[in-house]
Amino acid sequence: MRDRSGISGDQTSEAAMAGSTTPKETSAIRQETARELSKVFGLNAAGLNWPRAILFLDAALVPLMVFWAIGHEQYLLSALFGLLLAALDDPGGSYGHRAARVAVFAAAGAGLTAWAFGIGGAAWGWLVLSGVAVTLAAGLAVAFGTRRFVTALLLNIWFIVALALSFQFHQHTRPTSHVWAQVLAWSGGAALWLAVTFAGWLIRGREDRPQPVAELPGDTARQPLTGPMAAFALIRAAAVAAACALAFGLDLSYGYWIPIATVIAMKPSLEQTTLIAAQRLTGALLGAAAASLLILLPAAVTGTELFAVTRGLEVVALVLLAHAVAIRFWNYALYCAAVAAGVLTLASLPHRGDYAVEGYRVLWTACGVAIGLGLMLLASRLAGHDGEKP
Repeated sequence: MRDRSGISGDQTSEAAMAGSTTPKETSAIRQETARELSKVFGLNAAGLNWPRAILFLDAALVPLMVFWAIGHEQYLLSALFGLLLAALDDPGGSYGHRAARVAVFAAAGAGLTAWAFGIGGAAWGWLVLSGVAVTLAAGLAVAFGTRRFVTALLLNIWFIVALALSFQFHQHTRPTSHVWAQVLAWSGGAALWLAVTFAGWLIRGREDRPQPVAELPGDTARQPLTGPMAAFALIRAAAVAAACALAFGLDLSYGYWIPIATVIAMKPSLEQTTLIAAQRLTGALLGAAAASLLILLPAAVTGTELFAVTRGLEVVALVLLAHAVAIRFWNYALYCAAVAAGVLTLASLPHRGDYAVEGYRVLWTACGVAIGLGLMLLASRLAGHDGEKP
């Protein structure tokens, strides 16, 4: 039979079926989703390293207790980054060579720390230009060898985090942050790593030691700077420019989460596959969600309860960073989640918010991750392929 429009019942039924998803198609979609998630959260048992995490946690407890004792926890993140990044940049070998290398790295980091915290109260354009300059220089450092490129990326990440922290401190009158104290905290963290390695060198009979994080590349051979490499460095710098302009130019409430989320989610190199990029983006979102929940804990407490909860969250953030050290090569998505949760929690504790601001934090994190996603898509086009193997 046909209705008044001239369409038969069978045709109507066929059209309805064509516009819906069959059970077979639904099952295929579920299987594909499960397959992709298994790739993102796949585990490498050989990459789990708890001794390394315990070493970092033992060392990190020193600045934590020091800043608890003097009552200036606003400098804790600088000290922890100085400690962690100095350990990552440690090349191994003879102690003299290691100490010289870490000292140079610490000096460079101290200079960037002074730069970032020194311009926190300047016009937003200077913050954007600074972020672009450091990110572009880090991207072009690939011409000096893979090892130096990794070193530049470590400093790049810290500079963006420090820039966001500096802007945040200038938006609030309390607590007070001094540039020289932030530089001292960073330098103290790096010096603490030198002290730890010196003690280990003496205990082990002054023998040469391998690189603490053996999985990081150690190649220092120079390579030609190709057009795609230069273009990728420009894309990364443009992503940071967009993130910083949104956060600082629009003076968004808690907008400093945007550049932090962006720098965590961004692909560090052109050769990085889509799988690794997806793990970075997934980890950044999971970490930001965890940090948002953690920051909610002190929102409704005051007095001694607030003090206790804040100290407890600092310990939790420290444990998260220690877990990141352990699982870096176990699962990259979970590693990024632990880093994001730890850093964002420590960055937000000096200026706790209330339940209303959590929506802003989640929104700005999503914006930062979206910028990182845009970078991934551009980089995939630039590379001319969409690799599946890490």
